[in-house]
Amino acid sequence: MINSVRPELGSFRDPRGRIFYIGDRVFRSIAATAIEDFEFVLGTGLLDRLSASGKAITTAPVAPEIGQKFGADAVYVVEHSRLPFISYPYEWPFAALKAAALLHLDVQLEALEADISLSDASAYNVQFVGACPVFIDILSFRKYREGEIWAGHHQFCEQFLAPLLLQSRLGVSYNHWYRGSPEGISIADLRRLLPWTAKLSLNVLVHIVLQSSLQSSALSKNENKSSLAAAKLPRSSYRHMLEKMRAWIATLEPAGTKRTVWREYADNHTYSDDEVSAKKEFIARFAASVKPAIVWDMGCNTGDYSDVALKNGAELCIGFDADHGALDLAYSRARSESLNFLPLYLDGANPTPNQGWNESERKSLAARADADGLIALAFVHHIAIGRNVPLANVVNWLMALAPQGVIEFVPKRDPMVRNLLALREDIFPDYNEDAFLAAVSARAEIVETRSVTRSGRLLVRYRKA
Repeated sequence: MINSVRPELGSFRDPRGRIFYIGDRVFRSIAATAIEDFEFVLGTGLLDRLSASGKAITTAPVAPEIGQKFGADAVYVVEHSRLPFISYPYEWPFAALKAAALLHLDVQLEALEADISLSDASAYNVQFVGACPVFIDILSFRKYREGEIWAGHHQFCEQFLAPLLLQSRLGVSYNHWYRGSPEGISIADLRRLLPWTAKLSLNVLVHIVLQSSLQSSALSKNENKSSLAAAKLPRSSYRHMLEKMRAWIATLEPAGTKRTVWREYADNHTYSDDEVSAKKEFIARFAASVKPAIVWDMGCNTGDYSDVALKNGAELCIGFDADHGALDLAYSRARSESLNFLPLYLDGANPTPNQGWNESERKSLAARADADGLIALAFVHHIAIGRNVPLANVVNWLMALAPQGVIEFVPKRDPMVRNLLALREDIFPDYNEDAFLAAVSARAEIVETRSVTRSGRLLVRYRKA
C-alpha cells in the first residue's frame, strides 16, 4: 500500500535510528538513545547550515500523525529529501571518491566549530546529487567531548584514504577490491604494497604505517586498547589533523589514467564530424521526445552524449564506464559545467551484485534500475564480442534497465570491431544486424532507426508497451 511503512534493508547497523519509506517519501526514525545528541545538534543550527550550503541532506521534523506510523521505538521522526539515485564507493571514480573524502572532512571541520564531532567516518554516509557529494547520516553527529581523539580516523583511512593512495601511488584501480571488501581497503594490506619510498612521506607514515602498527599492537595487547581509549587530543590538534589531511588529499591525483584508450576516444575516434553530429541529433530528438527524469548512459566515456541528453530534456544522467581516465574527465566536466550528471565505474560483463549482510545491504545495479531512458552507444560489441556474451543476452539485459532508449549496433566491418577480432577467431556467427534487430523487436517496439556511419553503425530507438 502507498501509505505502508517500508524499512530500508541497508539501514540497520546503527540501533539509534533507521531509514524508512512511505511511498516516495524518505523518513528517519530516531530512538531514545540518540535524542540527547540529536536535539543538541539540531539546536546548534548545524544541520540547517549544512543543507543550505548543499553539504548535507535536508532534514525536517514530521507531523505527529506521521511519526506515529513508526511505532513506539521511534521517539522522533524526521523527513529527508529523496535522493534520485543511490551509488556506492566502489562504483565511484577516483575524482568522485576524492570529492566525497574532502566533503567528509569539510563537514567535520564545520561541525567542530559548533562543538560537534562525528561518531564514524563511513564512506557510505556520502551520496551524490548529480556530481556533488552530500552527507546523509545525521545520526553520526554528536556533542564534541573535550579531548576526544578522532573516532573515525581508522575507518576514514580504510574507506577513503587507502583506496585513493592505491591508485595515486601505485596506479592500481581500487574498484573491484573495494567491492569485494565493502568495509574498505585494509591499511595493513596497503602498507605491505607501498614501496619504501612512499613510506618516507610524513602523511603516509602517520596515517598508514604508524596507524597500521598501532592497530596490530592493540589487537595483541589489551593494555594498548586501554591506553588508546584514554588518549586525549586537544581540540586545536584535532582540527589541525583534519586540516592537514584535507590539504593532503586535495593534492592526490590518479596515476596511470592520463592516457587511456577511451579517455582520448572522443577526440580520436574513427568517424567524421558529420557522423558525430548525426548521433548527437538522434540522442537530442530522443531526449526531447521522452524527457526522462533519469537516463542511464552505458559506456558514457567523457559524457558527450549525456550532455546532449541533459540539454534536450533529460533531468539527470547516470553514466557508466570502465575506463578510469574517461570517468575522471567526465566527473571533472560534470563539476566544472554544473551538469546534473554522475559518472560511475561499471564492468558491463560483471555488474554490481546484491551484497553485504543477507545479500541485501547494498543493492545490485539491476535492483536500482529505475531509469526512464537508456543510452547505450558503442557498448554492445564490447560485451558481445569482447566478453563472449551472446548478443541477444546483451540486448535483453540493456532493455531491462529502462522502458525506452537508444542502443547502437556496431557491425563487424567497423574498425572498432575489427580491432576486437584482430587477434582471435571469429566465433560469433550470430553477431549481425538482423539478429540485433530481432532481439530488440522481441522485447519492444522499434520507434526509429538510423545508420550514422559509413561502416554501418546503426542507432535503434525502442519503446516498451
